[in-house]
Amino acid sequence: MSSTILIPALQMQAIFEQILIQKGMPSDRAYICAEIFTQNSVDGVYTHGVNRFPRFVEYLVAGYIKATASPSLEHRFAAIEQWNGNLGPGPLNALFATERVIELAKTHGIGCLGLAHTNHWMRGGTYGWKAARSGFIFMAWTNTIANMPAWGALDAKLGNNPFVLALPYQNEAIVLDMAMSQFSFGAMEQSAMKDEKLVVPGGYDAAGKLSRDPQAILETGRSIPIGFWKGAGLSLLLDILASVISGGASTHEVSKTKVEYGVSQVFIAIDPSRLGHADEVEKMVAAIIQDYQASTPMEGGKKISFPGERVLATRAENLKNGVPVLQTVWDSIESLL
Repeated sequence: MSSTILIPALQMQAIFEQILIQKGMPSDRAYICAEIFTQNSVDGVYTHGVNRFPRFVEYLVAGYIKATASPSLEHRFAAIEQWNGNLGPGPLNALFATERVIELAKTHGIGCLGLAHTNHWMRGGTYGWKAARSGFIFMAWTNTIANMPAWGALDAKLGNNPFVLALPYQNEAIVLDMAMSQFSFGAMEQSAMKDEKLVVPGGYDAAGKLSRDPQAILETGRSIPIGFWKGAGLSLLLDILASVISGGASTHEVSKTKVEYGVSQVFIAIDPSRLGHADEVEKMVAAIIQDYQASTPMEGGKKISFPGERVLATRAENLKNGVPVLQTVWDSIESLL
């Protein structure tokens, strides 16, 4: 099991930026990418922050990610737009798409953008937090390479297609960021590196039995969808809609190679100030959360948290003490310098 070290956030960001510039990314873009990877790590989403950075660099060097490419407009109709990501860096493309749907929502009350031919956006919650802090309701999803079987099947035909929902709440946000598999593959990889079992079964082992062993599930590629057949159906529909709305590749087309790139994404923003009851929205949300957190916990002293709430505590702790990073992961990052 790899030991854990603490890396100050500013040091982490500086090293990420330095590496990206060395690999050919313009300095302004390298700064933003490094900031996103660092913030994901500070917020406790290490699987799509520091842990994922070496693979991002690998894809950048291999040419799957085009360091200087930016999205280009393909089609526009009222509040709906279709853009080609041109295989640019996924986080930068997704950040652009988020900012663009916010602008559309300011004009029309709602904005929808389909983004084709793009790359992994890392943490979808990044864009939910940004939109919600800007005062907007936000929804987004992406398809992926096939990494999850349909319910009742043995071979992977579905992506785990992450999905994000967010809205403003007090001075922060409520942000749900989830994959369609019970555990993201990044989470299972991290558990495997730490030699930890999953808290609940996450897929099937080679014997076809439900397992909490992340390495066994990674080897079979047979993760289970959230809600079993319901999650499988939702994954399928998210893939179909991502492809239809963006005009881009579906999971089965992305999966023609062993490398995940050229995926399709959808971004939707709504301006709640345009709603007929806009003045009541904040009170409505506060009342719902108050009732939700009045739940009786199964374990005494445990607090019932809404999606995204624990991120705030993790962020404060990691900014104060440093970001916990597996030594093996940090060694692989330093080897890129």
